[in-house]
Parts: sequence; structure tokens; C-alpha cells
Amino acid sequence: MEFSVPERIRDIKPFLVMDILERARQLEAEGRDIIHLEVGEPDFETPGVIVQAAQKALSDGHTHYTTALGIPELREAIVDRYNHLYNLAIDPARVVVTSGTSPAMLMLFSVLIEAGEEIILSDPHYACHPSFILSAMGSPVLVPAGAEEGFVLQVNAVQERITPRTRCILINSPSNPMGVRLAKEEIEALAGLGPPLVSDEIYHGLSYGERDYSALEFSDEAFIINGFSKYFAMTGWRLGYLIVPERFVRSLEILQQNYFVSPNSFVQQAGIAALREAVPAAEKMRDIYANRRITMMQGLKSIGLPVHREPDGAFYAFADAHQFSPNSLVLAREILEATGVAVAPGADFGPGGEGYLRFSYCNSVENIETALERVGRYLAGR
Repeated sequence: MEFSVPERIRDIKPFLVMDILERARQLEAEGRDIIHLEVGEPDFETPGVIVQAAQKALSDGHTHYTTALGIPELREAIVDRYNHLYNLAIDPARVVVTSGTSPAMLMLFSVLIEAGEEIILSDPHYACHPSFILSAMGSPVLVPAGAEEGFVLQVNAVQERITPRTRCILINSPSNPMGVRLAKEEIEALAGLGPPLVSDEIYHGLSYGERDYSALEFSDEAFIINGFSKYFAMTGWRLGYLIVPERFVRSLEILQQNYFVSPNSFVQQAGIAALREAVPAAEKMRDIYANRRITMMQGLKSIGLPVHREPDGAFYAFADAHQFSPNSLVLAREILEATGVAVAPGADFGPGGEGYLRFSYCNSVENIETALERVGRYLAGR
């Protein structure tokens, strides 16, 4: 008997930015000068105090399994930061440490969703959010959150899509790919609609202006996804966490035991150092992103790629390229081949992202200026 891939897996779309990155790497191997503005990965080295803590942990023998939920010291450090930043009183027992936010989402949606249940999310959205929902046999319900909506979920539009099958509402603020944030009042209103919020807060701390707001400030029933990759420049360390209502912890612990056994021991020690000692270094990186954001916004405007809402978080600018092509993947590939500048196609982020290009400012001001000059020349002569 011949078996085929299940339909829910066939419905998972490729992560297009990784295809762009792969081609960019090939061109680099051929000797091309490539400027990477496609991936959402900090270009900074991980702060030294974190690296030193990992090295010490290895030397001290932290190379074995830990408990599935993560070591108590790290769970305490996580809630200490949340309680301090958002004036909360979270118990460490609600924290589940994971090997990055991707495993966190895989496990979380597995415990939240029965087959056929729905999760509401924005369109555009982070490319992989629907994939985790589909993997858990759920149904993503997309709510328009484009330029007309200010690139954020509108409460009335979300309310109209709530059905008896709605399990939760997924928010991402600051957002990928738009780099914009929900206002305090908007998060509060979404939290009051009935279904619990699942809040992807991975870009918290990378904001410019008013502070970030956690969904836990508006509902104790919210589910938080966060990690160390973006704010602390620790993408390759693969360290994340969940903060969940306590009644869900045991189910997540069982899944962690079965799927991943435990997070990496020495990486967890590094995570403690990040939270306790590396915030000043992370804030310096944030200040540099803020300067790069100005350069990116000015440059995109000058070459005819408007950004309809200025980003005030994360490190992305979502530029409207409709006038140049209706197919963002084709355009992104053309730009890469012609100019050596790698950007992310908007189609990666849902139907509402088509016609846009995402520019990451995880690169130096000099490289951003050079990249936009190249792209501008190419688009002008196209």
C-alpha cells in the first residue's frame, strides 16, 4: 500500500525567506557580494557575559538532562523579568522552558487544539504561525490586517470571526513582518472578546517609544510565547519559553518529555546570565537598531518603496512594491540576482502580504545604504 503525506502537512507552505537565503548563500559561494536584509536574525555577536556563562557551564559539567520544564533558576529568572517589566506576580510554576520558540509553539498548539478547531490570527502574519496550527490539526482563520487596518488586528473584525470552534486569538506585537505594535487598548479589547489570547512576544524589548504591553497584563488566562533569540542576539542557542495557566503545565511537561526530553542544560545556564547580566548589552543593540530604522525608512522612501505605517518595534520595514510587481517572490528573486541584495517576499506572510517586500535592518547602516542604492537603481531601470 502506498501512503501519502497527510493533507494538513501538504497544506503547510514553504518558508520562502529561507529559499531566498539559500540562493543568497549559493551566490556568495560563487564570489558575489551579497547584502542580507532578508532574515530576521540579529547581526550582533551574543553578549560576552552570556558566552562566558555557557563556557563555564560546560566546564562545570552542565552537559546532562535537566527536568523537562527547565531548571528552576531559569524559570525564576524569567518570571522575575516579566514581573518587573509588567508589574505582574507570575509564579515560576507557570513557566515551561523550551529549545526555542518553534518547539514551544508546536507543543502549545498541540495542547490547545482539538481537530478542526480554529485559531484567529492576522493577515499578514509571521510565516510559520499557520504551520504550527495546521500541524496540530487546527484551522487558521485569517483576519485582514493590511494597510487599511494599520497592519494590526481590528477588534470588530476579530469579533465577527469568532465561532463555537474558535479556540484562541493569536497576536504578535511587535509584529513580524510589519514591525508594528498593538496599542494597550487594543490588546485589552482583544483579551475581552472571550477566547484566550496566545501572545507571541518574541520581539518585546525591541521597541522604540512607549513600552511593550504583555497580554498577561489584561488576562491571567493568556498564553505567552517568548525567547532569547531576538533581544539577546541568541538565535543559534535555541532557547525559548512559555508562560501558561498552571493547569496546562503538566500536559506541556509530558509533551516535552516525549518530544525533546529537556532543553539544553548549559544553554539554560546562559539564559540565566542573559536575564541577570546582559540587559545593558541588549539595550545598546536596541539603540543601534533604532538608528538603523531611520536610515531604512529614509532610504525606502527615496527609492519609491513606501512604508504605509512606520515600524515602532522589531527590526523590519514592510514596503509596498505593488507598483513594481504583483508577485513579490518573483520580484525578490530578481532583486537578489540583479543587485546582490536579499529581501523577503511579502507572500511569505499570508495573502495580505503579497505585493510587499520585507526589509530587515539587522545590518550596518553602511550596508543598508549600499543595499538600498543598488535596489533603487535596479527598480528605476526596470
